[in-house]
Amino acid sequence: QVQVVESGGGLVQAGGSLRLSCAASGRTDSTYAMGWFRQAPGKEREFVAVITWSGGYIYYADSVKGRFTISRDNAKNTVYLQINSLKPEDTALYYCAAARYSSRGYRRPTEYTYWGQGTQVTVSS
Repeated sequence: QVQVVESGGGLVQAGGSLRLSCAASGRTDSTYAMGWFRQAPGKEREFVAVITWSGGYIYYADSVKGRFTISRDNAKNTVYLQINSLKPEDTALYYCAAARYSSRGYRRPTEYTYWGQGTQVTVSS
């Protein structure tokens, strides 16, 4: 089993920044990649970014490219999501998830096995 815990969300004004953290524990050696998703009220869960533990594969959704940066600290089993130039449309519950190996690109929620409870990001205009 792998436990995933997100933190770092909050209320921020448009144009501001946040850094979300995702700490993984347990059998993290069974996982290959860590992804961030978000879900706004009334909308489907949306892929945001993914990184493999090796750092060899990083991918962003088009909607966040240039503003979001995903990184990892293997020593701490922690993945970060730096969010800059926040917009009101970035308001959502942000989830972190851990995936075993997949050849499909890690952009679908179904590719992930372990999920956190989410951290709320609210951007005021």
